[in-house]
Amino acid sequence: MEPLFTESLIKVGMAVLVGGIVGAEREYQDKAAGFRTIILITLGSTLFTIFSLNMDPGFTQTRVAANIVTGIGFLGAGAIIREGGRVAGLTTAATIWLAAALGMGIGAGHLYFVLASTGIAILVLLFFPRLEARIDRVREARSYRIVLGANDFKKLAKVEKAIRESSLNVYEHHQTKSEKSIISSWKTIGAPKSHEKFIMLMLKDKDIKELDY
Repeated sequence: MEPLFTESLIKVGMAVLVGGIVGAEREYQDKAAGFRTIILITLGSTLFTIFSLNMDPGFTQTRVAANIVTGIGFLGAGAIIREGGRVAGLTTAATIWLAAALGMGIGAGHLYFVLASTGIAILVLLFFPRLEARIDRVREARSYRIVLGANDFKKLAKVEKAIRESSLNVYEHHQTKSEKSIISSWKTIGAPKSHEKFIMLMLKDKDIKELDY
């Protein structure tokens, strides 16, 4: 068996292993890009890199690498969705991008560095959410959509007052008026307790026709 063929098989096996480790975490979290998807991304990036190294030694290698990054960017964008006032899927998209980078590293022969990077990635995916949860308990961003009657202009001032009394900071505010209603969108930042206080004030207010958050 040729040494080059054996080396390529080792890289392929490494790609499946590394992709499987990262993909298993995504599968456990029940994300869109799970076990098989991450393996295939890592394996595909590895194969593209291996093939590029055996092509024309000119600009072919760098062109293939650049196109891997571009192609993975489009794939990752498909994992990003908007849920209400929040954007979801950013971590999954970043993991797809990471898997491609790990695959390229394997294809280029940096096996030990890829293993170390995989360990760091798993550390970030498994343990950093706890730190993130602690940060969210201190400060959280939420979007509110409030619908009032078409003539309830004075009520808008009361909503603003309720936001201030709840110790929330507004960083973006939009209003739309139609014949039947006034629709206000508020993007706020504050402690979770402050958000809950504001929500309770709005739910108790009979003049609020609709409240989405």
